[in-house]
Amino acid sequence: MTGEITHGPRDRAQIALTFHGQGDSAVVHQLLDRLAAAHAPVTVLAVGAWLAAQPELGRRIVAAGHELGNHTQHHADIKRMNADAAYAEVATCATTLRRVTGSIGRWFRPSQTPHATATIKAAAARAGYPVCLSYDVDSLDYTDPGADAIVATTMAAVRPGSIVSLHFGHAGTVAAMPTLLAALNRRGLTPVTMTDLMT
Repeated sequence: MTGEITHGPRDRAQIALTFHGQGDSAVVHQLLDRLAAAHAPVTVLAVGAWLAAQPELGRRIVAAGHELGNHTQHHADIKRMNADAAYAEVATCATTLRRVTGSIGRWFRPSQTPHATATIKAAAARAGYPVCLSYDVDSLDYTDPGADAIVATTMAAVRPGSIVSLHFGHAGTVAAMPTLLAALNRRGLTPVTMTDLMT
């Protein structure tokens, strides 16, 4: 598996909730509490600078059975970087992940772009990530539209195999989570980690 993936298999009733990992630690802890209450595993793509400042959160994410991956070190616009700068962003975050959790994680998502350019794909592969992780459902939660809108936007687009883009650090996302998870359950869709989705 190389290049970029935007969704998993469409023939199984599983989806992946993927979170861009940065934001206020108190809000992140609230979100993790909601996920724990629902026994819902997710995949978190951590910003390295944030993770370095919040190592206990990284360890909590992994200990809870979630997956932790790479979302660059500084969340800058990676598609505008040259090859060396892009590689440095990915590799530095990988080093941070290894220091906090003992692993660079399996997944890399480029920052500030839904799709990886050839330069980004090459930088990611060089840093140990043969696959760049995109998505087919954008919850738009980062625009802070409110919990109801987050649920409605996600449920209008989600289907078996979907990869949903969500964000840490937004109170509306925390508020939406119980309703969103219940709506997925009613539709017969089970949240799993990215690795389980692609296995």
